[in-house]
Amino acid sequence: MTSERLPPYNPLRFDWERGARTGVHECVFCDGKSAEQIRHILATAQARGAQLLLTRLSAEALEALGGEFELDYCALSRTAILGGLPAAGEPSEDIALVCAGTSDLPVIEEARRTLAFHGIDAPVYADVGVAGLWRLMSVAEELSRFRVLIVVAGMEGALFSAIAGLVPGLVIAVPAPVGYGVSERGSAALNSALASCAPGIVTVNIGNGFGAAAAARKVVAAYHPEISHRVD
Repeated sequence: MTSERLPPYNPLRFDWERGARTGVHECVFCDGKSAEQIRHILATAQARGAQLLLTRLSAEALEALGGEFELDYCALSRTAILGGLPAAGEPSEDIALVCAGTSDLPVIEEARRTLAFHGIDAPVYADVGVAGLWRLMSVAEELSRFRVLIVVAGMEGALFSAIAGLVPGLVIAVPAPVGYGVSERGSAALNSALASCAPGIVTVNIGNGFGAAAAARKVVAAYHPEISHRVD
């Protein structure tokens, strides 16, 4: 018999002050956590009246919580928000989200909801992969207006270099865990992002939409120190 109960010591040391200290709140990576651990974190946050972002929360884990908490859940990105998203404001003029194909949307949504949780409503430019280069060129002028572009692509990851060669903004490359053969689980896209000869690309780990959004949030804060932190 196995038990999901917490061990007889406190395994959780949540960083409630991270948002005020760094501008990016500590969020809950749920993969690998038991339902009881997630429940304990949510109960603690709820008692504090704090909003909380959860990532990689599976539908099974959500069901195991038994509807005890009011969570804004997105099945596509496997993210949930305790306390709800802030009201949508004007679309950001600093950050845009771009993806090569619809298979990349789970990563895009993780990044988009992370930004929304931090008060940034970033527009999405979807399905502009280089297999139909006209799709990218049709939005290239619009993309050139943004300071930061979070770009998600799988397969060969050619979109990273293509965009970085067209726009003045910083490109944050997120290899998507899609593809097969040599491209399986984003490995080729990761190597493409790291090996790109187009200047102005930085790369996060495969599928790390959250990390890309956190980095973009920090870049924008350098331009706009007045951007408010979400206070727990």
